[in-house]
Amino acid sequence: MNRVFTRLFTFVVVLVSLSRLQAQVTNAPARNEGDGPHKRLIIRGVTLINSTGAPPMGPVDIVVEKNRITQIRQVGYPGVPIDAARRPQAGAGDKELNCEGMYLMPGFVDMHGHIGGKAQGTPSEYVFKLWLGHGITTIRDPSAGNGLDWVLDHRGKSERNEITAPRIKAYTSFGMGAKEIISTPEQARAWVRENAKKGADGIKFFGAEPEVFKAALEENKKLGLRSACHHAQLEVARMNALATAKAGLTSMEHWYGLPEALFEDKTIQSYPADYNYNNEQNRFEEAGKLWQQAAKPGTEKWNKVMDELIALDFTIDPTFNIYEANRELMLARRAEWHDEYTLPALWRFYGPSRISHGSYWHNWGTEQEVTWKRNYQLWMAFINEYKNRGGRVTAGSDSGFIYQLYGFAYIRELELLREAGFHPLEVIRAATLKGAEALGMADQIGSVEVGKLADFVITEENPLANLKVLYGTGAIHLNDKNEVTRVGGVKYTVKDGIVYDAKKLLDDVKKIVADAKVKENFEITQPGVAPKAGKLSGGKPQE
Repeated sequence: MNRVFTRLFTFVVVLVSLSRLQAQVTNAPARNEGDGPHKRLIIRGVTLINSTGAPPMGPVDIVVEKNRITQIRQVGYPGVPIDAARRPQAGAGDKELNCEGMYLMPGFVDMHGHIGGKAQGTPSEYVFKLWLGHGITTIRDPSAGNGLDWVLDHRGKSERNEITAPRIKAYTSFGMGAKEIISTPEQARAWVRENAKKGADGIKFFGAEPEVFKAALEENKKLGLRSACHHAQLEVARMNALATAKAGLTSMEHWYGLPEALFEDKTIQSYPADYNYNNEQNRFEEAGKLWQQAAKPGTEKWNKVMDELIALDFTIDPTFNIYEANRELMLARRAEWHDEYTLPALWRFYGPSRISHGSYWHNWGTEQEVTWKRNYQLWMAFINEYKNRGGRVTAGSDSGFIYQLYGFAYIRELELLREAGFHPLEVIRAATLKGAEALGMADQIGSVEVGKLADFVITEENPLANLKVLYGTGAIHLNDKNEVTRVGGVKYTVKDGIVYDAKKLLDDVKKIVADAKVKENFEITQPGVAPKAGKLSGGKPQE
């Protein structure tokens, strides 16, 4: 019976993968943005947040030759005129970027970055510019939902800077492209070898029959590749997060699998009798009760599971933001950036539906939100303690679902790490160096150090004082004239030594959205509320 179920589950995963393949996103256009790379670029006068754990330091001049950092030079002290004698001298043909009074960090790493698709109506140019406009210079694509060939093609174009895009790491959905259903360890190993041969950077799992799962993880590890898993409820009772980590999984997404590893008085989540996994309100409503069924903070079981995961060098990518609508639906739905940055097709995809994934607002209300708030308290307590004990926590967004928008959702993830108890410097480190470590790229990216790639986020406001200044919409500020103004937004995103005007990239996105709205005669409205005459509702039809 278990083997039959496994084959059916694997078949469903493959079908989902194939459907995404058939709904490929459009190719990114040739790069027309960005200045550089330059033979020599000098960034002048910044306050450096280098993400190694050091406090801010400045003013600093940073020298980049082509795409590598070659000098980081302290050139003075706050409040004192900069000593010209200390500064690297510009030669003929050198590019100077005056960033005095600004803040510079490593480029951000989004560990859960789906590149959209036709089903959501999100062209790759739109997605890439939202990411770069928020300082994201590297993404991990979990599932390679547009097809591995497409993702690898764009990975190469990004590496060569032929397109305006972050660098890409491709983690193929387990079973994608298989000629037959993977139901034996031998088939699993063969698929893993073929996936590596094609050039994938790793594998994304949703679960599998234990012996198949273990064989795939063992083979993948033998080949030196990394892995991630969304521990779906269909298989988590057989292999929770601790079991998969022991089998060789290198990272997990979200939190599914952690409470199950912490169960003390049960082995299966307390499902009600009328539960149906295919009813997504059932699925997410009951998931919101999971952490309250697990061992409590500080108990022997809590400590044992945490210690074992840390000893395995296991990475947790919590993606707090993607479930935030569960604890405050109105907050996620009415985020101000939707008005100018969310495409009509994506808005419709978000809307209530009994069919679309992550559109489970059948009858969502106060009771569900209060339960999810309690869920977050325990979840965040585990993640913060995991970090404090030396465990690796990264930042990922999983945008394109549940009212979470590319780029903006990533900044929200940073705010939620702060809410969980991370110091702002720990938040930035999770978003940079810890992501680089998880990808096996810490020798190239993740901190601002001589010899590393020139990936930077440059802001005019201090993000350590207020992470909201990283949003493309900026933060509200009341000036001395009692006028409400906006401050912030990333000023420059530097990837591979190429300087991008981040606000110009976001202006491009606004134009893409505005043009789509004109074409569709579209405006965003509340679900269940009739649109104005001559306008289309932004929500799905209410049956």
